[in-house]
Amino acid sequence: MPSSQTASKLHIFGIRHHGPGSARSVLRALTALVPDVILVEGPPDAAAVLPLLAHPEMRPPVALLLYDPDQPRRSVYYPFAEYSPEWQAIHYGLTHEIPVRFMDLPQAHQMAMERVQEEKTAEEPSDDETETPAEPEAKLSEREEILRRDPLRLLAEAAGYSDSERWWEHLVEQQPEGHDLFEGITEAMGALREEAPAVRDELEEAREAYMRQTIRAAQREGFAKIAVVCGAWHAPALAEMPSAKSDKAILDGLPKTKIVATWIPWTNGRLSFASGYGAGIESPGWYHHLWSTPASHITARWLTRVAHLLRAQDLDASPASIIEAIRLADCLAAMRGRPLPGLPEMNEATQTVLCFGSDVPMRLIERDLIVGEALGRVPDETPSVPLQQDLQKLQKRLRMPAEAGWRDYDLDLRKPSDLERSELLHRLLLLGVPWGETTRAYGAKGTFREPWRVQWKPEFEVLLIEKGVWGNSVRDAAAAFASDAAEKAPDLPALTSLLDKILIANLPDAARKLMARLEEAAALASDVGHLMDALPPLANVQRYGDVRGSRLPIVAHVLDGLVARIAVGLSPACASLNDDAAAEMAERINATNAAILLLQNEEHLALWRDTLSRLSLQTNLHGLIAGRSARLLLDGGSLSADECARRMGLALSTASDPAQSAAWVEGFLKGSGTILLHDATLWRVLDEWVSSLTPDAFTQLLPLLRRTFATFTPPERRQMGERVRDGAALTAGHAGGDEEFDAARGEAALPLVALLLGLSRPIPPAL
Repeated sequence: MPSSQTASKLHIFGIRHHGPGSARSVLRALTALVPDVILVEGPPDAAAVLPLLAHPEMRPPVALLLYDPDQPRRSVYYPFAEYSPEWQAIHYGLTHEIPVRFMDLPQAHQMAMERVQEEKTAEEPSDDETETPAEPEAKLSEREEILRRDPLRLLAEAAGYSDSERWWEHLVEQQPEGHDLFEGITEAMGALREEAPAVRDELEEAREAYMRQTIRAAQREGFAKIAVVCGAWHAPALAEMPSAKSDKAILDGLPKTKIVATWIPWTNGRLSFASGYGAGIESPGWYHHLWSTPASHITARWLTRVAHLLRAQDLDASPASIIEAIRLADCLAAMRGRPLPGLPEMNEATQTVLCFGSDVPMRLIERDLIVGEALGRVPDETPSVPLQQDLQKLQKRLRMPAEAGWRDYDLDLRKPSDLERSELLHRLLLLGVPWGETTRAYGAKGTFREPWRVQWKPEFEVLLIEKGVWGNSVRDAAAAFASDAAEKAPDLPALTSLLDKILIANLPDAARKLMARLEEAAALASDVGHLMDALPPLANVQRYGDVRGSRLPIVAHVLDGLVARIAVGLSPACASLNDDAAAEMAERINATNAAILLLQNEEHLALWRDTLSRLSLQTNLHGLIAGRSARLLLDGGSLSADECARRMGLALSTASDPAQSAAWVEGFLKGSGTILLHDATLWRVLDEWVSSLTPDAFTQLLPLLRRTFATFTPPERRQMGERVRDGAALTAGHAGGDEEFDAARGEAALPLVALLLGLSRPIPPAL
């Protein structure tokens, strides 16, 4: 039975914000009481959207979103699940035509107080940072710190529990009747509050003062039976109310700001502690199971769901194993004095019987069942900005529902519907709403395939509200946002990177504006590094823009200018670089080389090869860049193997500085050691250089050499190791050098080769 005050007919129900037992107890108490008004701990700013809670299309989990329209990022959520006591209390009142009101301190005050505190902190002088605060007043005792973070922990420990979550679940959530439950909760919280006067703060006092003022207002209106549903911690403060004058003094002068409220879909994952939600719970999926399942079937149905999940992953879960797991869970609960098996008993029985002691399947069970990936739904009538409405229409038309779990889309850009899906996802990314991310396409051939992995998160709603100032549709907002970003782009690489994103998102108007800005910036840019950074995104646009029908003719003109200016300025830019600058320049040279190869333009290729040739022969060049230039020329066919070996020999001669020689080796070999396995001369030159190093020089250069060889693939390293181990380092003789060819041994293999090739007669010895 709820506690009451005879004069005011006040009935206080102290609850935890999410719990099936608390929800059942509140619903049962309200049904027995039939109150005249229901006051619920929540934001009065949301009164206008509160009736939507009882809408037939409303499907929890959902959340009230309250935000500052001038600063949408300044927002707060009030999540609700079907088993939330507040949800059940509000739903009961709305469906029985009983007035329902929120009674917490309005967020208009709370957000304003937070902003004032932030401004005050920002204005504090930095000189005070060195002052040492008074030790006794600055620190809370261990007991007070526990009460601040988890006040129920002390009660749990007193009852013999190590975890307050388990204590509350066994005391409240699994109790079938809960006789005098709320009186006991209020009394217990009162004892805790007496132990924790130091943890009170200004905001909490203001919140409780406003709750009491709301109760007084209901009493003045003549309501005879007032039901109050609040967090258990606040129950004692509302049961014994001080004078109205003292509460008014607390609330006078509080700052205030404008607030907008709406409903948004929520997820089970966001109801859990792991999401950072302060009032979260460990097991939203398990609590929903407790709420929706009769007590007599909780164990059997839960373990049956576990078995279905395991079978879907091709894991054994027979009916006999389910029966054994049920028996084990019931026995564990009986041994521990529990009325019903709780989640610990279920998990132990599952891991022992169905998972054969392994904890690996338990991770799957925790993700899909204990927490779950349910995503709520709000009615179409819910207030929203035009940008949100447009996205919802696009999601329905393109059949891309917002879901809490991951979903993979393998888009074929040749199909109009898939192309629209791709453009939508890219436009949202451009707006800073990362609904999806591109993944690697295994076995893909051609540029028309684009794999995505998408997952909707509740916080995206706030991002959409924030970006709503740029336009009423996703297309218009993305175009306006991109145009503004183009005006603010700091340099040429930023512009070319943005252009790539704009073209992929199919925003031609924004692209034309950006190209004018890009052409101007490219003409004025003098930093060769910026020019090289700008080239790869433009090359990507030029090479693959036609897949989406978004190629711009002016891109080719800008590319011609960039390549020519890079060719002229690269040699001076590479002179006299230190190690860090050389490493950065080498990466840029790699990226530029890849971009030019991608373009497949003969004029660009010829100009780039001439530039690399001049660069590789430059006298004041860092060894890392010289080695990289030689390798790119060799790979491109502009440098013969013999000439490459000659240059390596010069770079690794005793007259060269060992550190620069090692840098040349790193630049030449980094990323691929295949060339050493196929060219005996290069192997011999490198082997002789390493053998000629003094012990001190070898010790000094070993970390650099190991770093270089670490970039090789495991098969390459294994083959090199085997050759060194067997003493079979490639010599000129092995590769067809000075040693004579053994014709007799070769002819002996010809019959077998003919058989393998399916020839009717043996291969003549001359072949």
